[in-house]
Amino acid sequence: MAVGFLQRERIVAPPGWSRWLIPPAALSIHLAIGQAYAWSVFKPPLEAGLEISGVLSALPFTLGIIMLGLSAAVFGTKVDANGPRWAMLTASACFVTGFLISAVGLYLGQYWLVIVGYGFVGGIGLGIGYISPVSTLIKWFPDRPGLSTGIAIMGFGGGALIASPLTQQLLSTFGATGDNPSVPGIGNTFLVMGLIYAVFMSVGWLLIRVPPEGWAPAGWNASAEKERPLVSSAHVSASNSIKTPQFWLLWVVLCFNVTAGIGILERAAPIYRDFFPDATTPQALAAAAAGFVAILSLANAIGRILWSSTSDFLGRKNMYRIYLGVGALLYLLLALAQNGNKVVFLIACMVILSFYGAGFATVPAYLRDLFGTYQVGAIHGRLLTAWSTAGVLGPLIVNAIADAQIAAGVQGPGRYTMSFYIMIGLLVVGFVCNELIRPVDPKFHEPDRSGAAQAGAAA
Repeated sequence: MAVGFLQRERIVAPPGWSRWLIPPAALSIHLAIGQAYAWSVFKPPLEAGLEISGVLSALPFTLGIIMLGLSAAVFGTKVDANGPRWAMLTASACFVTGFLISAVGLYLGQYWLVIVGYGFVGGIGLGIGYISPVSTLIKWFPDRPGLSTGIAIMGFGGGALIASPLTQQLLSTFGATGDNPSVPGIGNTFLVMGLIYAVFMSVGWLLIRVPPEGWAPAGWNASAEKERPLVSSAHVSASNSIKTPQFWLLWVVLCFNVTAGIGILERAAPIYRDFFPDATTPQALAAAAAGFVAILSLANAIGRILWSSTSDFLGRKNMYRIYLGVGALLYLLLALAQNGNKVVFLIACMVILSFYGAGFATVPAYLRDLFGTYQVGAIHGRLLTAWSTAGVLGPLIVNAIADAQIAAGVQGPGRYTMSFYIMIGLLVVGFVCNELIRPVDPKFHEPDRSGAAQAGAAA
């Protein structure tokens, strides 16, 4: 139970409070925890400094994504019950502590502390922080759920846009780049970044507010919204949602869409090095690879707001048809073209990552359409176990195949061709599952909640 100024009752917005202050509060959390997408910048110095494999260097990131899904599922109902300020503060404490534990581990030369700190403790912060503003945003923006969640979740995708150059600069400053990087220097980077994020994330939990009971935006017509296909006027509890086929179909859709993107994103810097090893110096190649990570982060972030906002007009199901179908074709293009044209490679990767990020931003609105706003945060948390699964599958597929190809003496893009074809197959399966989604059977509805919602809309 939250106490004092953390209680939901203490953060009810006063009359005249602007709902447009809520997205910046959410962004301060999501931009910070979005650092996870810049993990690939840490991989080369960790592998060189500690003499570990690509699979082992991916473990903190992989465990972090696993804990993201698990903690979101476990604490989802507590987030709804205790309110977003409690959730944001808890997320900040866990995420920052993860960096500090990792720094201590590198000072002591104990890599397992990096795995536990960044992956386990920090991963809990990722999960709670990720879902903390979602239900609040949907309540503030019932007229534009895709736009509102897209704005916030854009921050998670765009976090690497800040973290990638920051990480590269700090690593360089502390002598943790090149063929013989300083392991304590990597630790210094973790320490400084943890302190920066502690300050940055405080803005979110101090600024967040929830709307008063019965609040609605001026001029919003709830009945017109509910006339759209797959948009339910009823509500489904978190416990009942997992009994529906819609939940599990959407689980597969999210899992495979994430798997197809996260494997490449986690290994983005090494992939660029293998595709275009033509820089004049190792330092220039490292900088170019970090720039590639930043470009992917930008595409990830823009896709979250662009495509998620578009879903308010085209519908969620149509948008996932685009994410999965066009995404499969772009992977086929990468597999066939390889490094023949750098512009084609960059554009294809950017669009793929924009679809990857958009899938995250669109899914809360998809859940709201299918299950209503009652306990949507908890339902979202349970669905993010798909992300945990994908966090294992994606990096494992790409890194294991790449390591095997390296051992076999394969050079360049050939290290990733098989991975690309696997991703195509997963996206096709996800496309089929999306086509099978239908409205939720009324037997799963919450009649009392439905009646209350209708009465509120009439009032």
